Amino acid sequence: MTATSSSPSRLSGAPHDWVDRCLLAGPDDQECLRFGAPVARGALRALVAEQAERLTAAGLSGGGTAALRLAPSLGYTAALLACWRLGVQAVLLDHRLTAHEVALAVERLAPQVLVESADRPGGALRGFAETDPVPKALPGGRPAATGHALVQLSSGSTGPAKVIARTAADLLRELDCYRRLKLFPKAGERVVLLSSMVHVLGLVGGLLNSLHAGAPLTVPERTTTAGILAAIAGDDRPTTLIGVPFHAELLAAAAPPPLPQLRRMIVAGELVRPGLPAAFTARYGVPLGTMYGMTELGVIATDLDGTLHPEAAPVHGMEPHEEGGELHLAMAASPYPGLADPTRWSDGRLHTRDAARVDPATGRVTVLGRRDSQVSIGGLKVDLNEVEHTLAALPEVREAVVVFADGAIEAYLAAEGEAAPTAVQDALTRELASFKRPRRLSFLPALPRTTTGKLVRDTTALRAAAGAAATPAR
Repeated sequence: MTATSSSPSRLSGAPHDWVDRCLLAGPDDQECLRFGAPVARGALRALVAEQAERLTAAGLSGGGTAALRLAPSLGYTAALLACWRLGVQAVLLDHRLTAHEVALAVERLAPQVLVESADRPGGALRGFAETDPVPKALPGGRPAATGHALVQLSSGSTGPAKVIARTAADLLRELDCYRRLKLFPKAGERVVLLSSMVHVLGLVGGLLNSLHAGAPLTVPERTTTAGILAAIAGDDRPTTLIGVPFHAELLAAAAPPPLPQLRRMIVAGELVRPGLPAAFTARYGVPLGTMYGMTELGVIATDLDGTLHPEAAPVHGMEPHEEGGELHLAMAASPYPGLADPTRWSDGRLHTRDAARVDPATGRVTVLGRRDSQVSIGGLKVDLNEVEHTLAALPEVREAVVVFADGAIEAYLAAEGEAAPTAVQDALTRELASFKRPRRLSFLPALPRTTTGKLVRDTTALRAAAGAAATPAR
């Protein structure tokens, strides 16, 4: 695979015209995006040029740095592509971060310009917003120290977010991987995107791939069940839905109208609950495909038609290796700028920290969960993934997170019905040895999630959510 560069050249490893050539090319009148109304390529090119002028007026030029804090929108898309067109390193900040969190990120990353919207963001269930990106020069901002085009923060589902950087060449490599996947959306088809455009699946697998492949991308006006179904039904072209398992859970609980244009749903971001693929297919008559990937590399392995589950086949150029039960991937340079941590990257290998099996004959990967899920209880080894999967498979349980803290296993559950606690306790007694059973079971109306829809696994945050749920409202 292509190496991730750390040299301070302008978007190292990619032709300077990569945005125009790979993302914006096409007839002026060709639809490429839909945020409520369709957007043609000619209109998008004009908006990118306008945003480039604004960024230049704010003092940015090739080798500069800009942080974007914008909701999913046409404005966000234009501002991001304008950064790359100018040779500016783009730092993506989720628009749902608080002002305090943004200030901490700015202090940590020191961008030269912060781009925010002059308009108020949409509501919590809005799929997109109207934005007017306004760049503001920041005192003390620094130019790019590396040749990376993109800087992202990890989701933070298990603790503090990591700073992860990728070159333009590596983004193009990932787009080529998508091009080679026969079942991924192509020209003549369309995508309905539910995943965040700030994070890797929604950004590259959704937005950038749609522009590159010529498969128009629609973002629903609202991310409710009704809003998602309306977005699918709003066009007769073959449609692929891209989201996270939470979205599939939401849809699997619905009674949908006929949707003959829907070809499949593809999810990534966390392990899929046992039974969800069958439940989704029973509702919609199409497969629930899965992908495994990381912010550091993008897509790694796929099962787009649901026939390999729980295995996934590696994409072009990926050669997974199993080292002591952990998945390792070849990567020429560290994706963590300024961080020297041999437990994450060393000797040309990315240490995913995911427990996995790799079939030596096929190369297919079975991801088992986080490697740090192995804990010791009274000298006996317990896999927290096993406990979590057992809970998640119970009919009373909608979702579950299991953690290890203060020497004990804790489980946080969203469950159905007043009898659920008793039923869950009885099931655990039947199905798990006593040393594997959680010492603490907390029942919540819904489990906390990150801004990208992943279940939060930070013990402090989970305990706070459980405490809030147990405190009567005043």
